[in-house]
Amino acid sequence: MSAMNAATNGAARDQLRRPDGGPVRVLVVDDEATLTELLSMALRYEGWDVKGAGDGLTAVKLAREFRPDAVVLDIMLPDIDGLEVLRRIHSESPDVPVLFLTAKDAVEDRIAGLTAGGDDYVSKPFSLEEVVARLRGLMRRAGRGSQRADAQLVVGDLSLDEDSREVRRGGDSISLTATEFELLRYLMRNPRRVLSKAQILDRVWNYDFGGQSNVVELYISYLRKKIDAGRPPMIHTLRGAGYALRPAE
Repeated sequence: MSAMNAATNGAARDQLRRPDGGPVRVLVVDDEATLTELLSMALRYEGWDVKGAGDGLTAVKLAREFRPDAVVLDIMLPDIDGLEVLRRIHSESPDVPVLFLTAKDAVEDRIAGLTAGGDDYVSKPFSLEEVVARLRGLMRRAGRGSQRADAQLVVGDLSLDEDSREVRRGGDSISLTATEFELLRYLMRNPRRVLSKAQILDRVWNYDFGGQSNVVELYISYLRKKIDAGRPPMIHTLRGAGYALRPAE
């Protein structure tokens, strides 16, 4: 923890609050008790309210009672795995952002967690500062900090309300994860503009994704299935250049 800058963290504590003014809540789930305690200490240092669980079933129970603003979730657990924990938590609280912890560093394992509905991941070993930074970014994207916008974005028949976080196309409501919402918001704030993968990574994920720009392709495909399915396409790929959102013709 000595590597953290106290002044910077003090500012972060002032900025990230629940809408009612209370501290943000984080649920940490890992079967390594020492790691869970270290993570909890680091997050409490930010001024956040933290609870820990050492197995999947306890995590599901705590999520129901605690109503966290974000979840730090190990994939490998002694009873049900992290993917099943995620499924059960999202069945009741679909908008809660989830940061996966994994000892596996293969691309397919990382993609599995994101495909299941996770919003981000870190591979063990990791720094506590990195986990805090990732969580801060996730909660900002999910609108769970004190910074809230109230603008409505409209491109063609697609609308996005930054305050209520409602998305509609042609009057139909569209449900998005926190990361999908932030990606769509970035595209809608820049209609017709070609955005490169590097620009999208920097704006939506707020950090260097280790060259894994395929995560952009993955989330663009998610958005297409929800935004463009059965309708004239709005999200376009320009090979070698990036992506652009345009009103449907």
